[in-house]
Amino acid sequence: MQTLRLAYSPDADDAFMFRAAIEGLIDTEGLTFQPVTEDTQSLNDLALSGRVDVTAISVAAWPLIAEHYLLLPHGGSVGRGYGPVIVATEERGVSELNRMRLATPGNRTTAHLVTKLIAPEAEMTPVPITPYEAIFEAIESGDVDAGVIIHEGRLTYAAHGLKKIVDLGEWWMEMTGLPLPLGANVIRRDLGANLIERASRVLQRSIGYALEHRGEMIEFLINHVHRPEEVATPELLDTYLGMYANQETYAYSEDTREGMQLLLDRGHEAGLIEQPVVVEFA
Repeated sequence: MQTLRLAYSPDADDAFMFRAAIEGLIDTEGLTFQPVTEDTQSLNDLALSGRVDVTAISVAAWPLIAEHYLLLPHGGSVGRGYGPVIVATEERGVSELNRMRLATPGNRTTAHLVTKLIAPEAEMTPVPITPYEAIFEAIESGDVDAGVIIHEGRLTYAAHGLKKIVDLGEWWMEMTGLPLPLGANVIRRDLGANLIERASRVLQRSIGYALEHRGEMIEFLINHVHRPEEVATPELLDTYLGMYANQETYAYSEDTREGMQLLLDRGHEAGLIEQPVVVEFA
């Protein structure tokens, strides 16, 4: 047996796609996976350290680790005309964002990158999504004027009395005609071609199992993966997984791959990504 360190967020779509591999519910081809869970920004930092073999990351963070990690051709979170949302306590125009203090989930997240493309002069303050309520509290307290809401929070912000300023995935689709790739899975290059190929097969098989056992997986997420009561309902999880754990997660479509390259190109052109990169999949 060979063990790989597998890092992911406690978010529903990550736990959804990795459970079968971690628990051996599928043929793992002799591999075992040691789970490491962190919030989105911490996963990006962890990948920079090179201390994990496979990890979920923000697409925007991949250029920083591309020398050591390949993108897996599956496992992504993709917004096709939807994505993270910028919200505030009252209705505001997109044109006002450049004069506002904005909370983001971390400066290496895709949400942060797209927000900077929309409002390059906004004052950005990282507010990690752990605990779940932190970014809502930052907005409601007035510490920031608005915040970028990711993961399940994009489905619950209205219940907190917050108003949408802009949906990043909707904005990106209007600008480019392409889906917005938000999260991706990567694997260490130095594992070697054979092990990379085997791990990739197993992890895609794990995603396939989850998609085929959707009801069972939702029940598992509610009963065994700690999350706030607000986001631990079958209805919300079903909606959320429909958005971010779907056939696009099982295998990237061609326009998503195109969107990923364009996002990184736009980030470089705006001076937000230091070096130009060409997306490279295992």
